This record gives sequence, C-alpha cells and structure tokens, in this order.
Amino acid sequence: MSHQHATARRVATGTGATLALAVVGMTATAGAAHADDSYTVRTGDTVSHIAARSGTTVAAIARANALGDASRIRIGQVLTIPTTSSASAPAPAAAAPVSAAYTVVAGDTVGRIATKHGTTVAAVIAANGLDARAFIRIGQSLSIPGAAVAAAPAAAPAPAAVAQATGSVSHTVRSGETVTAIAAKHGATVAAVVAANGLDSRAMIRIGQTLTVPVPVAAAAVGNTFAGRTYADSVVAAANANLTTLRSSPTPSKAQMQAKIAATARAMGVDPALAQAIAFQESGFKHAVVSPANAIGTMQVIPSSGQWASELVGRQLNLVNPDDNVIAGVAILRALVGNAPDLPTAIAGYYQGASSVKKNGMFDDTRRYVANVQTHMTRFQ
Repeated sequence: MSHQHATARRVATGTGATLALAVVGMTATAGAAHADDSYTVRTGDTVSHIAARSGTTVAAIARANALGDASRIRIGQVLTIPTTSSASAPAPAAAAPVSAAYTVVAGDTVGRIATKHGTTVAAVIAANGLDARAFIRIGQSLSIPGAAVAAAPAAAPAPAAVAQATGSVSHTVRSGETVTAIAAKHGATVAAVVAANGLDSRAMIRIGQTLTVPVPVAAAAVGNTFAGRTYADSVVAAANANLTTLRSSPTPSKAQMQAKIAATARAMGVDPALAQAIAFQESGFKHAVVSPANAIGTMQVIPSSGQWASELVGRQLNLVNPDDNVIAGVAILRALVGNAPDLPTAIAGYYQGASSVKKNGMFDDTRRYVANVQTHMTRFQ
C-alpha cells in the first residue's frame, strides 16, 4: 500500500490474520486521570484505559457519567472519575479527621508515610487527592488521616475485587515496579493484588517476587502468543483492556455486524462481497474479539491502522465502536484495492501488509488466506 506514513508488517489474529500498518511517528499519549477529579478524553483513550490508570472500573465510570455505551466517548469529553474510597464509603471518608500534617522528604513513599503514622495507603491517597500512581514530591505537604477511621473504608473493596476476579496471571516483579503499575498493566486493581498476595497496607514488594494478579474473565481471555509469535506485555495489556471494554458494552449480533459491513461497503464504493468475506475470515462477524496483537473488533484493525484509517476518512475513529470499526476496515480495503494491481494482491495486503507483499511476494499462509477470502466472496455475492 502506498502511504507516506505507513510501513506494513504481518500480524496474526485470533481467527486468521489482519492487516497491521505500523504508522511511523504516530503515538497517542494521555496523562493519568486524577482519581478525585474530572478527566478530559484525549486521542487514543478508551474507558478501560482511563479506568486502569485511575484505579477504578469501566462500570464505575459508566455509572458516574451516565454512559449508555462505554465504547462511545469522544475526544474533549469531560468525564467524572469515581474512586474506591468515595464510591464505597463516602460518609466515613468525609468525616475522617486529619490527625497530622506531614512534609515529604527525600526517600519517602506513601506506603512508608502511612506506616509511620499508623494509617493506610488508601487513606493517604484519598485525603490528598492523589492519583492512582500515588506520586508525591519532596516538600509536598500531606494530610494524614487518623488510622482508626481510615482503616474501615480501605478494607471493604478487597473482598469484592477478589470475588469478581475469576482468572489470574503470574507476574515477576522487576526493578522500579509498584503494585499500582502492575495492577494497571494487567487491568486489575491495587486492592485485588494486595488481597491475593497477602500484602500489608504498605503494599511493599521486592524485585524477583512472584505475584498472583487477579483479573476479570474478559481481561484474561487474550493470551500473549498466537501462531508461534509472542507479543509484548504492553501490547497484550492493551488488548485485554480493549476486550474488557468490548465485553462491558452492548455488542451487535453477527447478523447485525454483517449488515453494517455490507451497507458501509456499498456507501464507500467497495465490493460488499469482498468486505464481508474479509470480515468473515478475520472474526466470523463477531465484534467482541481482540487478538494478542491488539487487532480489534469485527474487522480486526490494530490502533495504528485505525489512526491511518481515520486520516483516510477525515475524522477520528474509535475501533471499539462497531460502526467505526467497520468504517476503518472498509476504508483500508478501499485504499488497498485502489493501489493494488489486482484483487488477490489487495486481499494479500490486508493480511500480510501491502509493502511486504510488494517486497517479498505472498507467503504460503498469505496464499491460503487469499484463497479462503475469494471462496467466501462467492457466498456473499
């Protein structure tokens, strides 16, 4: 495919394979949401990503903002981010007396400060409006709640978090890691990790320690390997977060997705039989699917390809949204068909990547993919 920002690479997916266009130099960044504040949605954000960074859940954010569909947020939208402390026991937290003021010195952590004053990490975070990372700076003045009052709300979320978790992964602690960072990486909560590993209120961990990280079933469903390939932890974590978002949102049926694909293809000047055949090969028309490569939804589009598709159509596309996912896949197909010398080469580009096909020719598995798609096309004509 000819596109000045894109190079192509092969990426395996859960039901076949998908186009993976690595858009060079295009990365979405987002600051951490403050736990007790509002958050403005930025490019690349999803509710699950915001929830993971904030130490809360998709359901809690959806309730706090009256979201009927958690996959439908827009850039610039201001969200209210609820916290465990405010959601679980607002009255006791509000009434908790401040027993001391403390000025942060070099080497301090919230865990050490909490232990020193006989309180908990959760209480210090809540009393000072710290975000999920619990970042503090030298010279910062902290309010230290009384231990007796603060301990009650901190203990309540742990059983709920463990009760909700029906899967788990093992994680070996590396230099510089915190429980908060590990929980966010796996789509879990700090409370769940603390409870599952018998950690105290300081949540102290050591390098080389193996932790059990409880995760929801939806988050645990995406592994890190497929067809002999192992994907980076960050990619798999993003895939799990996207799958959690998809499974917590209303999802069209396979018949509804097929109808969307046919209608969108006709509207965008793409052969509906081709678009349906690609989608059937990639996902079987299922939308709540994500591959280890973080290929999302019915059309199995990775975020970098989604960004390129957004440029093609002139607006930002949200790949977890069923309509936008279809538009992204069809827009990519339209570009491939427009630039390829023939249809088999265009189909191969969706699987192997147009640049790779041009440089290397079709790999054996690509030839099988093309044959499958062309066979499927006869069903949808």
